[in-house]
Amino acid sequence: MRAISEVTGAELTAAMDNVHRAGMPGVFAEVRDGDEVWRGAVGVADVTTGRPITADLRHRIGSLTKTFTAAAVLQQVESGQIGLDTPIGHYLPVLVPGERGDTITVRMLLNHTSGLAEYLPIAYPSLRAFPSLADTTPESLDDNRFTRFDPIELIDMGVTAPAVGPPGGTPGVYSNTNYQLLCQLLEHVTGTTAEKCITQNVIERAGLRDTELPAGPHVNGPHSQIYEAWFGMIEPPRDYSVYDMSWVGPAASLISTVADLNRFYAMLLAGEIINRSSLAQMQRTVPVISFEGKKIDYGLGLHKIEVPGHGTFWGHDGTVWGAGAISMTRADGNRQMSVAVNLMRWNKLDSSGRPRHHPLDDALPGLYKLAMCGNGLTKSPQR
Repeated sequence: MRAISEVTGAELTAAMDNVHRAGMPGVFAEVRDGDEVWRGAVGVADVTTGRPITADLRHRIGSLTKTFTAAAVLQQVESGQIGLDTPIGHYLPVLVPGERGDTITVRMLLNHTSGLAEYLPIAYPSLRAFPSLADTTPESLDDNRFTRFDPIELIDMGVTAPAVGPPGGTPGVYSNTNYQLLCQLLEHVTGTTAEKCITQNVIERAGLRDTELPAGPHVNGPHSQIYEAWFGMIEPPRDYSVYDMSWVGPAASLISTVADLNRFYAMLLAGEIINRSSLAQMQRTVPVISFEGKKIDYGLGLHKIEVPGHGTFWGHDGTVWGAGAISMTRADGNRQMSVAVNLMRWNKLDSSGRPRHHPLDDALPGLYKLAMCGNGLTKSPQR
């Protein structure tokens, strides 16, 4: 394995410096190009002590977990235990009863076209008005730091809430309710917990040594503190690195490293986690409205990003309270980036309640573009 050129490494470090100067306490990344690899980190892992951030830290990766969950579901599709286009009511009639249970398919849960609402604003009362940010407050984040949520109760909140669209309708609407149901589906067909299923069949199969679904509120091993600002309502931003993650469970609670993420997505796109037929299903995209209100191309647990002149990239991003991450791999598998940050929802709100532009809104995309496309590298996408 060769190191990426000093020129490119310097460019990536400079881009990370820009992110740090724009207001991010710490940022770390791994970029791969063929058999070349670069890892870097800029800033601090702890704003109180000044402990420097490093590229090997474990980190909460939020909804990147959904790719792992989707892969575990597709493995069960391959074994004949689950039908992609079978209604979820066939498996879980109590959780999704009636007409919706007969209409919403496993595929619709995977690509967020089920029409099921997000449960979080119900579970967290101070976020009830979401997506009207100005009418939310961050109290629930602290109130639920050590709350142990029952996934069945969370699912019921989403299922009984008003639907956000018809089953199968597009654009879909991103919802953790979908993936909580998929976790229950895994338990139903495998006879074990979703955590154990995902760990044995995906994490261990990929040989990921620093990736785990946490059993408690702590991050095992070296990690950064993570800081939540909730749109300027938490000042200074508060550390949420100790937090019970049952509010998302195996839908978004994974802990990993940037190196493990690149390894996982490389193996996934090479057909080493699921077979090529299943991968083709994962890569069938539909338009989906994200939490941020943006329209994205979403497959079965995968985002698709087209970069003009540089090819198609597949991966996911994710956030939890205080932590963010993104991992994207070019379709040929030869170019990869995984980036992690330790501050979230940094934008303050303007008088109309909309997030104000922040220097990080330019600096982070600049880093992502350089990491995916490169300036100093001469390699072009392989066909």
